[in-house]
Amino acid sequence: MKQVFIQIKKNILMSCLALATSFMFFGCTKSDVSVSLMYSISGNANSSQVTPAPTTNNSNGSGTMSGSYNSSTKVMTYTSTWASLTGAPIAGAFYSGASAGAVGSLVGTWSLGSGLTASGSFSGSVTLNADQETQLLAGKCYYLFSTTANASGEIRGQIKASAQ
Repeated sequence: MKQVFIQIKKNILMSCLALATSFMFFGCTKSDVSVSLMYSISGNANSSQVTPAPTTNNSNGSGTMSGSYNSSTKVMTYTSTWASLTGAPIAGAFYSGASAGAVGSLVGTWSLGSGLTASGSFSGSVTLNADQETQLLAGKCYYLFSTTANASGEIRGQIKASAQ
């Protein structure tokens, strides 16, 4: 009789375990699971990356970009610095859909403000759509700074995204 009770307890325990496992595997849908990946972004800019190459870009300027991208919110937060430009930047912008040496599509321009000099920094954020996110993660986004002397672009830098 004692062995019958032990066998019944084992059967009940195994049934509960099987039931709990099935709830765990079949109780969730894909929409219940949210995966948010964070990415570090970075990029170095110089005049040799400007595309198409201007006929007169005598810049020794350089730039850097660093920040993060949140795949859940689609927000890229960044800080960009520039140094030794031919003058103060008059515009800055993000572009997508282009590898190094190719022209991309405008994602957005930066409102840099006034009082800038040939060296400085700017911080901001931009929300990307699904296609722009795909381009960013594939290394096909870049940033560009323009000056009065080089209105079509003085320095350009590809943006690299690395999973954190």
